[in-house]
Amino acid sequence: MTRVAFLHTGAVVIPTFASLAAEHLPGVEVQNLLDDKIVADLGRGGAADQVGQRLADLGDAAVAAGAEAVMFTCSSISQYAGPLAERLGVPVYRVDEAMADEAVRTGERVSVIATLATTVQPTAALLRERAELQGRDVQIDEVVVDGAFEAAVAGDRARHDDLVAAAIKEASGDVVVLAQASMASAAEGVDRPVLTSPERGIRRLAESLS
Repeated sequence: MTRVAFLHTGAVVIPTFASLAAEHLPGVEVQNLLDDKIVADLGRGGAADQVGQRLADLGDAAVAAGAEAVMFTCSSISQYAGPLAERLGVPVYRVDEAMADEAVRTGERVSVIATLATTVQPTAALLRERAELQGRDVQIDEVVVDGAFEAAVAGDRARHDDLVAAAIKEASGDVVVLAQASMASAAEGVDRPVLTSPERGIRRLAESLS
């Protein structure tokens, strides 16, 4: 049986990816690996090398346990995917790559909404990378929702979703992208198109494994 390792930076998304894997990855065994301090440490600055080593250690553990592929479920660590794939010798997928491809293919102006600056910047960089690959000239607006991350950490999911939903409604782009997989619930009930990464990322992973 094929085994895939999900590398998480927050426990809150694990049930979401477990459900999506059950739906879209039949016959694939899933391993979840978590370091829930990575985003906080990146936010403090100066931790890039340390975080890279921690991801390498998680990747080594995944491969040692039989993983044939790895997926990052967090946009904040996207820039580490290439180096880690070279180290491990197995594919390392970015959950937000399929979302980014769709965003730059369909929009002239993309609003990237995040609850952390450490996430909005890597997501914007990924959008620019994917736009260049498609030969597209896309304007990218970066929006950080003040207070939403703190609300989520405090367990107030409703306030997190309300704050993010308000930012979605106010966004100026013709395409809106939510930078974090953990933000997907905030898009429910919003009366405008919003792109989120979890299901798109898992579907692309399924295609790659088939």
